[in-house]
Amino acid sequence: MAEKLEMMSSDIIKENIDYIAKKFPNALKEVIEEGKVVKKIDFDVLKQELSTVVIDDRQERYQMTWPDKKDSILLANRRISGTLRPIKEKSADFENTKNLYIEGDNLDVLKLLRETYLGKVKMIYIDPPYNTGNDFVYEDDFAQSSEDYLSNSGQFDNQGNRLVQNTDSNGRFHTDWLNMMYPRLKIAKDLLTDDGIIFMSIDHNEVSNLIKISDEIFGKNNLVAILSIENNPKGRKNGKFVSINNEFCLIYAKNYALAQKFENIIRKKDLSQDEFGYYTHGKRVLVGESTNKVLTNKSSDKNYTVYYNKKTNNLILQKNELGIFDNKLLNNGYVVFQSNNKKDLLENTYTESKFLDLHKENSLIFKDNSIYEKDRNVYSQQKTLINTTDEYDLKTESADFKIDNFSVKTIFNNPKNVNFIKMLIKMVAGNDFLVLDFFSGSGTAAHAVMNLNLEDNGTRKFIMVQLPEKTTEGSEAFKLGYKDICDIGEDRIKKAGNLIKKEAGILSDNMDVGFRVLKLDSSNMNDVYYNPNEIRQNLLDQLVGNIKEDRTPLDLLFQVMLELGIELSAKIEEKELLGKKYFVVNENDIVACFDDGISDSLVTELAKIKPIYAVFKDSSFESDSANINSEQIFKTISPSTSIKVI
Repeated sequence: MAEKLEMMSSDIIKENIDYIAKKFPNALKEVIEEGKVVKKIDFDVLKQELSTVVIDDRQERYQMTWPDKKDSILLANRRISGTLRPIKEKSADFENTKNLYIEGDNLDVLKLLRETYLGKVKMIYIDPPYNTGNDFVYEDDFAQSSEDYLSNSGQFDNQGNRLVQNTDSNGRFHTDWLNMMYPRLKIAKDLLTDDGIIFMSIDHNEVSNLIKISDEIFGKNNLVAILSIENNPKGRKNGKFVSINNEFCLIYAKNYALAQKFENIIRKKDLSQDEFGYYTHGKRVLVGESTNKVLTNKSSDKNYTVYYNKKTNNLILQKNELGIFDNKLLNNGYVVFQSNNKKDLLENTYTESKFLDLHKENSLIFKDNSIYEKDRNVYSQQKTLINTTDEYDLKTESADFKIDNFSVKTIFNNPKNVNFIKMLIKMVAGNDFLVLDFFSGSGTAAHAVMNLNLEDNGTRKFIMVQLPEKTTEGSEAFKLGYKDICDIGEDRIKKAGNLIKKEAGILSDNMDVGFRVLKLDSSNMNDVYYNPNEIRQNLLDQLVGNIKEDRTPLDLLFQVMLELGIELSAKIEEKELLGKKYFVVNENDIVACFDDGISDSLVTELAKIKPIYAVFKDSSFESDSANINSEQIFKTISPSTSIKVI
C-alpha cells in the first residue's frame, strides 16, 4: 500500500528520543498521553548515566538562563504544517537557477528547511536586529489574541507573525531578544556542514548575550574568533562617553577540528591577477649576478641560457656556452637572457625542468633584461582587528548600491557593505558551496556571493530568508513602489545580477544570477488531512478533497520536495502525457502527477521513468482498482520506486 506523506516539518523530538534510546535504552520509558502509548526519556536516569557521582539537582551550576528559555527550546523543536509556495512571477530564471529567496518568518522557514538542508550549508551569515531599542524583533509567543494585540499597536507581517518594537523601557528587553535568537540559532546549527562556519554581526548591545547563547548552542570549544570591524572610522557623534566606530562579528565552527583554516585573506597591495590567481612582483629567477655563484661543473643542470619569444610566449633553454648564442633563434623574435659577466658562467636559480614548470604555470615575469618569479603568497591569516582602508573599504557609509533610480542607502539606514561580506565568504575554503542568510535585509549577502563568483569564477549558491515587513507609508521605499522589504531585496538582487552579467561579458552564460522566490504559507492541505478523527459524518459530502482550493500542482510539488528531502533548487520539468500534466524532478528523483482520473496506462508510462519516488493524490486515480493496480505496475517495471500519496 502506498505510504501517505505527513506534509509536516520533521519530528526532531522523536529523532532525538530515538538517538538517546540507542545509547541509553534504560532511559527510555513509555507513558500514556491522550489514550496513546508514547515514548519518553526518563531524565533522572539519563542524568545519572552521564555522571560519576550521585546527582543532586539542588546543587548550583554555571549556566546561562533567562525567563522563557525552556519555552524557546521547545519552540525550536515544535513541528509545523506550513509550506513554501513558489512565486514564479517574482523569480529570476526560475527554471535554471540554484539560488533561493524565501519570504517569511525565518523560524518557520528554518524548520521547513531543516530536513532537506540538514548538514548541507557550509556558510551562514546573519545580521540580526541589534536590539538598539528602535529595531523590530519577532514575537513568537501567541498567548495574546490577535485582537488584543492589535489594539495595543502591534504589527503583523503577511503570515500573521507579530512584529514588536523592543524598547529599552521594556522589562523584558534582553529576554525578548534572547527568546527570538535562541531557537533560530539552534536550528541553524543543524543546517551547517560538518566543516561549516557561521558568522554573526552584532554591536555592543547584545554581544555578550550572543556569545553566551552561541557558546551553549555551538559549544565554547567551537568559537573561532570574535572580530572587531572598524565600520565607522569617524565614530558616532551620539556617544555619551566614547565615540563608537566598530561592531563585532562572532565566528563559530560546527566542528572546530574539521573546519578549514582561514588562509585565503589577501593582505598585500599592488596585486595583479592571471588565470591561476593573484600575485605580486617576486624575486629574480636568473640571480647568478647577484649571488655571484660561478659554475664549477659546466655540465650542471643549472647551466643554461634562456631564449624567450614575447609574441608567442614560447620558451627555449639551451646549454650555456660563454659568449655563444643561437643566432637562428635571435633572428626569429627570441630575446636572450644570460649573465652579463663575460668571464664566468654563473649558475641559475632553478633546474631546467623547474624553470619550464614555472613557465607552464604562468609564474614568470619577463621584464627588461631580467626574469622574475611571480609571488603568489599574497594571503595571510585573518586578524581579529580589521581596520577599513582604501584597499578594503568596509565602511557603512560606503555600503551603497546605486543603479538607475535605485539606491540602497536611501532605503536602509545601515545596510551591510558588500566588501565586508565578500571578505567573510573568502575566508571559507573553496568556491562551490551554499551560503545562507536568514536575516537578509536588503540582500547584500546574495549580492556578495554573485560578485565574488564573478571575481574567481566560483559557483557558490545562496538562500536568502527575509520577513516581509511592510514599508512605512511616506518612506522613500514606499514612494518607489516597494510594498515590503522582500520587494526591495528581490529587486536589488535582480539589478545587481544584471550588472554582474554585463561585467562578465562572454563568461556570463555560465553565471547564475537568478533566484527562485518561495513564500512561507499555511499548508496546502485542509485541516482534515492532519485531523481525520475530527470529521463529522454530516461533513463527508462536502469533502471533495483534502487539498485547499487555491493551491496549484506546483505548490503541492514543493511541499512534497520538502518532505522527501529534495533540494528546492532542483531542476523541475513540467510535461504532459495522455492528457495529464506531471512533473519530473532532477531527472528521476521524483515523478509527481496531481491530476484527477489517472489510468493504468499513465501509471505504466510514468513507471518507465524509474523514479526514486512516485507521488500522487490519494483521490487521483480514476477508480479504486487503478489505485490498487498502480502498486503492482511499479513493482513490475520499477520495483525500487517508493510510491507516496497525499
